[in-house]
Amino acid sequence: MSLAKTSLLNGVAVVIKVVSGLLLNKIFAVYVGPAGYAVVGQFQNAVTIIVSLAGGVFSTGVTKATAQHFDDESRQHTVWKTAFRFSLVASLVAGVFLLLFGSRLSELLLHRGDMSGVFIWLALALPAMAANNLLLAVVNGKKELAIYVSANILGSLISLLVAGLLVYNFGLYGALLAFTINPALTLIATAMMVSRKRWFNTKNIWGNMSRPALRELSGFGLMSLTSAMVVPASFMLIRDLLTNQLGLTATGYWQASWKISEIYLMLVTATLSVYYLPRLAEIRTSTELKIEVFKVYRFVMPIVIASAAMIYFFRDPIILFLFSTSFLPMRELFVWQLSGDVIKIGSWILAYIMLGRAMIRAFIVTEIWFSLQFVLLSWGLVNQFGLIGVPMGYVVNYCVYWVVVGYLVKREMKKMRATDD
Repeated sequence: MSLAKTSLLNGVAVVIKVVSGLLLNKIFAVYVGPAGYAVVGQFQNAVTIIVSLAGGVFSTGVTKATAQHFDDESRQHTVWKTAFRFSLVASLVAGVFLLLFGSRLSELLLHRGDMSGVFIWLALALPAMAANNLLLAVVNGKKELAIYVSANILGSLISLLVAGLLVYNFGLYGALLAFTINPALTLIATAMMVSRKRWFNTKNIWGNMSRPALRELSGFGLMSLTSAMVVPASFMLIRDLLTNQLGLTATGYWQASWKISEIYLMLVTATLSVYYLPRLAEIRTSTELKIEVFKVYRFVMPIVIASAAMIYFFRDPIILFLFSTSFLPMRELFVWQLSGDVIKIGSWILAYIMLGRAMIRAFIVTEIWFSLQFVLLSWGLVNQFGLIGVPMGYVVNYCVYWVVVGYLVKREMKKMRATDD
């Protein structure tokens, strides 16, 4: 399926997800305020880390393996069984940890002792969350775009309904609770759609683990685990830095600016995941890879630049529409934040090649180093310039990242040319 068609169809799901996100943002802004918004962001990052430890790190590997072995269903099934069995065991172990240390995590991560109950809900929901992530990974690898789009649409609508009701009735606690149960509820819709496909059978996803399949997934698991651990952890460290130096309200301003970036970049990042990664897994020659990269650059970068420029010029009405007047001080962050977004997407187009080509060592080293560098840059620039220092560090970090990843990818293409010959 072409890049343009994939983007168009996936755009339907993204538009609904964006609209749902806009409505939820407004609800959060009204009912929890800037300080509560910072806590929500901290919890979201904690959930990302925990879900990854519970087997979610295999999702990228499952997508790539499913796409790569498109002509070998038996091998696909072996990969699926291994991923599902491993994820269930990991989910149970992580769940026990959450039940034992939920109170401590609430105080340490959220700076609130009265939110420990959400970690109990998270422990109970983990197996369903892991299963839903893996099912969507299989669907993506099989290029079942209609199911993928429909599952994401239903997930967005369920999230809007459940989160809206919980926040309205329980405030900040309800907002955190929604992030634990929404993915589990989405599993029901995903399973119903997948069950209608000829290639799907419960016998194909449940069975004994295979050592060869586990080795095949382990490389991508290490890459995904690294990304899922160090990136959210860096955000959590930055929030702690801002909270300690400038207070929770200022932290909420930065979290809100980051949320705007997530929303408008959603179409681009979703397309990279749905089209680009499976496509990279199929490519065998350096010439074909080079053509694909330039095609993605020509399609993606004008959209990102135009979107960032439009958001900058209409930043005040956007803040009032998405949040409230109490969030207006965040307007000073936009020029740096939006510049960083453009640079980040430019670098990510190349960074996806490290995933598609299984450049495990390079990916892990760059993820760890540049996440740490972002924290250090933020620490130094916040001390000198205040809150705006974080998006300034964001720009500097991704400028250097783009250069480094460009060098690594150029070196990989040189290796591929030697094989082509």
